[in-house]
Amino acid sequence: MEMTLQPDRKLLTKYTLILWTITGATVLTAALIHLLIHLLHGDPLAAQIIWIISAASLLVMWVTAWPLLRLWVNNLAYVILDDRITIHKGILTKTKQNIPYRSVTDFILQRTIYDRLLGIGSVKIQTAGQSHSPTGYEGHLAGLIEYDATLHDLRERLKILHPIGEAATTRESAAPADTSLLEQILAELRAIRQHLEK
Repeated sequence: MEMTLQPDRKLLTKYTLILWTITGATVLTAALIHLLIHLLHGDPLAAQIIWIISAASLLVMWVTAWPLLRLWVNNLAYVILDDRITIHKGILTKTKQNIPYRSVTDFILQRTIYDRLLGIGSVKIQTAGQSHSPTGYEGHLAGLIEYDATLHDLRERLKILHPIGEAATTRESAAPADTSLLEQILAELRAIRQHLEK
């Protein structure tokens, strides 16, 4: 059964809040540098240069980053199939990333402070040593409103496709409890050793 998900518009709001956080940190840093210059040297030209550099960098950030983030969010789509998850992403270059369930080890729910504030969440896809990204996750389903239901559905699909793993785990936990067989084998080995030493 195919299910297509789009990130909620709140994901763009999250990215906008991050830009505002960067803006606030830049203004605060510029104000502190201005204060230090004023206290140490009293050179008003140096303080003006700091404010010009800060304003220019913030202007460049907003003019380039916000439209690109908007296009990025508009082009994101997640298709959940019976055997794989497909992530459609990209702005100029479109990427269709397929992640088969056979390589998935777990799904991780992540909610940053911005996510909790906006009521969204992200599901990260963890694979068995196949990720080439610095985060260590193969895929990322960001900006989901129904993140708990999506996480539950993905884990259920994983259970259906990996029943052997669960059976092996059950057998492994039961094996150490049966020590009588191991004791019999050990007794036989001791008897053989004593016989060979004679």
